[in-house]
Amino acid sequence: MGRPAQKIRIAIDAMGGDYAPQEIVKGAVEAARSDQRLVPILVGPIEVIRKELAECDADGLDIHCLHADDFIKEEENPALAVRRKPNLSISVATKLVKSGEAEALLGATATGSLVASAIQHLGMIDGIERPVIGGVLSRLTPTTVILDLGANTDCKPQHLVNFAVIGMVYARTLLDVPEPKVALLNIGKEGGKGNQLTRETYTLLGKSGLNFIGNVEGDEILSSRANVIVCDGFVGNSILKFSESIGRIIDSHIKSRLRDMPAVSGVTESSLNELVGLLALPGAIGAGILWGVDGLVAKTHGNSQAPMVARRLGQVRRAAERDVVGCVKSELARVRKNLKLLDGNR
Repeated sequence: MGRPAQKIRIAIDAMGGDYAPQEIVKGAVEAARSDQRLVPILVGPIEVIRKELAECDADGLDIHCLHADDFIKEEENPALAVRRKPNLSISVATKLVKSGEAEALLGATATGSLVASAIQHLGMIDGIERPVIGGVLSRLTPTTVILDLGANTDCKPQHLVNFAVIGMVYARTLLDVPEPKVALLNIGKEGGKGNQLTRETYTLLGKSGLNFIGNVEGDEILSSRANVIVCDGFVGNSILKFSESIGRIIDSHIKSRLRDMPAVSGVTESSLNELVGLLALPGAIGAGILWGVDGLVAKTHGNSQAPMVARRLGQVRRAAERDVVGCVKSELARVRKNLKLLDGNR
């Protein structure tokens, strides 16, 4: 008989999000009920959390509560609040990851407070200066991730190499791509194309030991030619916002046109919705992880309700089991060694 799978403890800021604490607690209960490997630790004012648990019929479930005196109010500056108030629910939850009492953290908390708490209490992985945001842009290409999507707008070549390493770990461990192909987003395929940043990055990626296939242009982002596409956050965020708009605009355009056209046989509203859904952002596993932080920290949307909270908890549990943070550290060390050896042989 095999060894039982290790349980994964996930600290949750029960007071973060538009529908906290009710929907956060309900989501934690739903996740614990459906996945016995997952142990939610709800952090916030203890009596508030217990009251919500009593409404959810959580008896017999492996759910823990931890008291925190305070939480971030809507009118507060999130980053300032984290620095000034040590007993905020988000801070107490983050410290559980630091102490090893939890394997991961999930929050629907404001991004500023989540990032500030992660950096303050966990720090960054050596060699990574700021958290990195990455994600899958479309269901049409479910095994292609692009980084960075907006956290780092002023980048140096080494930063883009770090993005490539993180993207490779993302694709391999969470998207199940055995040998991810890494590409650099550029305005041409040749190595000499682009600005100084992309030209120097091209050279470093070629020496890194990663499975670097060269440059891809904008019309290849959804081609599945690469599993990891690297760019600075200024470019990445522009692509993200454009991608977010496509589904909405096409949906509105098609429906307005169909109102003025005769009925087409076989075309139904559900089939059109399915088509538009292919263009929408998939919310794939890994999309909410703050990559580069020295601990597993993930964000769910501020408007998340119980079903989304439960899904995110399952995704974070999987990321913790696959040790994505440890994988990034070891892969970064390997790439640095490659670059250092090559520089020393010049």
